[in-house]
Amino acid sequence: MLHIWLEVCRKAGVVDVMVNVHSHADIVRNWLAKHDGNGMRVRLSEESTLLGSAGTVASNREWVSSDSCFWILYADVLTNANLRAMLEFHQSRRPAATLGLYQVPDPSRCGIVSFDEQRIVREFVEKPACPTSNWAFTGVMIGTPQLLDRIPSRFPVDLGFDVLPQLVGQMLAYPISDFLLDIGTLENYRAAQTSWPGLVA
Repeated sequence: MLHIWLEVCRKAGVVDVMVNVHSHADIVRNWLAKHDGNGMRVRLSEESTLLGSAGTVASNREWVSSDSCFWILYADVLTNANLRAMLEFHQSRRPAATLGLYQVPDPSRCGIVSFDEQRIVREFVEKPACPTSNWAFTGVMIGTPQLLDRIPSRFPVDLGFDVLPQLVGQMLAYPISDFLLDIGTLENYRAAQTSWPGLVA
């Protein structure tokens, strides 16, 4: 998975990557040492106590805040998505964040998004009891300093529950048509063994 993500990033022109680790940190560290980060500059951020998805971003604010935008990529997402195209879309409009989306059969398990014809996000609800859409957040997003400023100053803190709902009306929706599968469940991990098409050349 780390190899795939680094390749996806490299194809998008990303040169600096931070990998957040907690469990299995030694496996990640050893792989990076053997493969030299696939030619990219990779640094590790190891959390002895989990800070939450937004807490990780906040604790590394200095590393990302000098850029006008930065990627946030969930490691349990298997994809060959064209990040360069998503970045071009984001830069053409410059919202507070751009969320990669895909349609799911069970929206009650995901962060669910509603958006208008201009692709402006009008609602974000994490794991809703009564979903109003089946467009789900993929775990692929572009953040900005505006997003950083909306992260509450406490830990743990979560992007889906605590930050993204605050940015409704200031984010853009970007439907991803490339292969994308959240392999955070054993069922989806097994499905990935037969459905993964490989990286796009």
